[in-house]
Amino acid sequence: MSVYGGIETGGSKWECAVGTSPEDLRSAETIPTTTPAETIDRAVAFLDRAGPVKAIGIGSFGPLDANPGSPTWGHVTTTPKPGWAHTDVGQEVRRRLGVPVVFDTDVNAAALGEHTWGAARGLDTFCYVTVGTGIGGGGMAGGKLLHGLVHPEFGHMRIPHDREADPFPGMCPYHGDCLEGLASGRAIEARWGRPAADLDGDGRVWELEARYLALGLVCVICVLSPERIVVGGGVMNEPSLLPLVRSEVTQFLNGYLDNPAVTENMSTYLTLPALGSRSGVLGAIALAQTA
Repeated sequence: MSVYGGIETGGSKWECAVGTSPEDLRSAETIPTTTPAETIDRAVAFLDRAGPVKAIGIGSFGPLDANPGSPTWGHVTTTPKPGWAHTDVGQEVRRRLGVPVVFDTDVNAAALGEHTWGAARGLDTFCYVTVGTGIGGGGMAGGKLLHGLVHPEFGHMRIPHDREADPFPGMCPYHGDCLEGLASGRAIEARWGRPAADLDGDGRVWELEARYLALGLVCVICVLSPERIVVGGGVMNEPSLLPLVRSEVTQFLNGYLDNPAVTENMSTYLTLPALGSRSGVLGAIALAQTA
């Protein structure tokens, strides 16, 4: 049986695995995100030890160049992650391991993982949104992963910001108070002085967070009309958050979309990943299987 490698690159860690499915992960390793050279070296060393693999899928934080015809395919481009702008990831891994590499965003990889094995099985058009260190989004339309001029950037939507209620200026180095700038894990920590994981049960924190996330998700619903939205990422580990987001989304839609998915089944329309925290790395393996 052919075995595949998967890498999910993140702002704080890389998840690497070798296998064929959720039930067949032969080996896995978590690598801290440090410098590009050190992090890529460790990922390549893991795949070299755990292989051989037939192909490798990489789901990467971005922005990035996923156009196979581009000379900078496989590069992270204008990322705000310090030291990582314009870093060659995909081509470097392909050169060093000598196997085909499929390169896409981390959220598109997670979407493919959920479509293949998880909460989006059987759906034609859906979105995957991650709320963690940053905020990103991907998904499928017409059964194909979302691509275009570059790739979706859900986290950089401009949403209403009531500066009297929330004077926090935002964390995004490009846009200040875009969705990521206001509602990412980095933004929560900067606004409240503690990481999201240390703010469990604080109503002020999670009501504001839910409002911002709902404002972004309503835009996604109205523009892309997904059949379901899967919401992952570490910030969503707060138990009170998803019910608050569902309530806010229902309020903002205000009865406009007359469809049972949103009028009667919001608890399944906005859902957590069935694959949990492994959506991204399993999706990277699913990407490799398309090579």
